[in-house]
Amino acid sequence: MLDAAPRDRITLGTTTVTYLPDGEAHLDPVAVFPSSGPDGWAAHAPYLDADGLLPVSVGSFLIDTGTHRVLVDLGLGAVAFEVPGIGRFRGGALLDSLAGEGLRPGDVDTVVFTHLHHDHVGWTSDVAPSPTGGPAGPARGLTFADARHLVDQAEWRHWRGTAEVIGPDPLAVQEPLGEVIEFARPGEPVVPGVLALPTPGHTPGHLSLLVTDPATDLRLLVLGDVMHTQAQVSETDWSFLFDVDAEQSTKTRLALLEDYQDERTLVAGGHFAGTVFGRFLPPRRLHRWAAAVHAR
Repeated sequence: MLDAAPRDRITLGTTTVTYLPDGEAHLDPVAVFPSSGPDGWAAHAPYLDADGLLPVSVGSFLIDTGTHRVLVDLGLGAVAFEVPGIGRFRGGALLDSLAGEGLRPGDVDTVVFTHLHHDHVGWTSDVAPSPTGGPAGPARGLTFADARHLVDQAEWRHWRGTAEVIGPDPLAVQEPLGEVIEFARPGEPVVPGVLALPTPGHTPGHLSLLVTDPATDLRLLVLGDVMHTQAQVSETDWSFLFDVDAEQSTKTRLALLEDYQDERTLVAGGHFAGTVFGRFLPPRRLHRWAAAVHAR
């Protein structure tokens, strides 16, 4: 049985990628993966907690290339709430996690959003987003005011002007970003060594990131929400409740498993419990997850 993942770090040559916890969620596994019920979790019980809930890590990845400090996603923010029939959510530790690395928000020069669901944008500004979709209060400043903020253009257009509970809060996220947002170009680097990959399905403009360093052949794939649990490595047709296009999300998972199931590719699953870093390994044509052994 697992719990949310702690801080962890991967080293690729001179580049480091550090998982910075912000919080966690504990979810009803069948509610958030409807096609898994009623018996699908029997084979994946080790990924559940002591109460039979799915623990979900929530945080950010800090990519330090030596030239750039890139923060991938911005967690839940300082909130705690419960969604009846779904689960409970808690955030608020991201800035403390960053401080644990000896860094302040001003030390981050680039923020990249894999997508704009509320659990990836919570620290966008100094306004706490409302978990219930009510008014968040007047918008003020960006938390990472000195950083570029990038997202896929299709993702921005999908959410812009909306007030859906699961999306970016209009006042806490959309308004502060409106004047500064830049569009990442899928297939091109956001900074040298960090490539944006189009991985739609969970949302229309969802991105994953491929991190490389000239000093090593190793590479790291930051999944975003292509997968929410290690169980999806083998249960590829399990779509998450909030996938916008379930069929496309499955195609995207299969494509990544086909392209990145090798010994030189490390994988970062930001919502994975226990550990966020590992590899895709395919014994006997069945994909599985292996936790990474890595330098700290």
